[in-house]
Amino acid sequence: MPGDPDHAMTTETTPDSAWKRTLLRVLAVLLLLVLLAAGISLGVYQRFQSTPLNLPAAETIYEIAPGTSLRQLAYDLHARDMIEQPRLFILLGRELDVARRLQAGEYRLATGITPRGLLQLLADGKVIQHAITLVEGQTFRESLLRIQRHPFIEVTLAGLDDAEIMNRLGHPGVHPEGRFLPDTYHFTRGTTDLAFLQRAFAAMSEYLESAWSERDADLPLQSPEEALILASIVEKETGLPEERPVIAGVFIRRLQRGMRLQTDPTVIYGLGEQFDGNLRRRDLEKDTPYNTYTRTGLPPTPIAMPGAAAIAAVLHPAAGDSLYFVSRGDGSHYFSATLEEHNLAVDKYQRKKPGIKLPAGEQSR
Repeated sequence: MPGDPDHAMTTETTPDSAWKRTLLRVLAVLLLLVLLAAGISLGVYQRFQSTPLNLPAAETIYEIAPGTSLRQLAYDLHARDMIEQPRLFILLGRELDVARRLQAGEYRLATGITPRGLLQLLADGKVIQHAITLVEGQTFRESLLRIQRHPFIEVTLAGLDDAEIMNRLGHPGVHPEGRFLPDTYHFTRGTTDLAFLQRAFAAMSEYLESAWSERDADLPLQSPEEALILASIVEKETGLPEERPVIAGVFIRRLQRGMRLQTDPTVIYGLGEQFDGNLRRRDLEKDTPYNTYTRTGLPPTPIAMPGAAAIAAVLHPAAGDSLYFVSRGDGSHYFSATLEEHNLAVDKYQRKKPGIKLPAGEQSR
């Protein structure tokens, strides 16, 4: 009824209900603010990960040291002014789960790369590859010098003799000459000369073993090592690639007949530092283990690094009857089956005697 005290008590707002409504309003406002802040933060985060890095040049080389953490990387990039918010970079790295997959090395950063792209690049380990080409016909020491002079190779073998170097490589007692396959090798900055040689040694061993297993029958060679020795001689004697099998055929036939190889490059190798660039008759007569004018058979070791083509030529020599050859002076050779014809070719091409007539065709055979 109107005027009933009990009825008035049910319609008036109690202090507790007013406080609850106020609290709900405050919570609603706070939730709205939190959602707004989250939305703003999410937008900032999304813009950060898709905004290109501030690179100092169109192409920047960036190096990560071994053991660099995600946090260290983030603050180093920040210190270089490449990114503005290192904490967001760390958050992105954790989201992509790359913190433990960052790979040390040099990286090429191109204009437009984003934090997300950078982290993926580092996790994939797409480091810059440098290159060194080992050249056919060079000696071990010439090749080692080429390797150690590269600015991104770490030199660890300086001052060591050949025997100690082979010990470090894990092949004690093996002569280093000819044991490294000529090729172009790619490597990362900081690769050691030892690690580089290990790769080239393994490459030669693998190729030689495979090539030896497919060799022609009835060759006067008893082992892959002998094939390597002869291939090094063919490499030094050949000026034109197409002549390798022909020159190899000459040496194979001489070995089969017990003839001395009589090849100048072996004499020069045996002279070592005594060779002054001019090979004289007294040099040909000076006996060393490498002098194939004074000794029958193969020298004790290779005399240079033979390439794959020279090894293949030795194991698959060209057929024919020639036993001699002489340089024409243009990189090619004249091949002869008899000593008489060879002497005429020497007179014509080496001694430049006029009026020398050679058999028709003067073709390599």
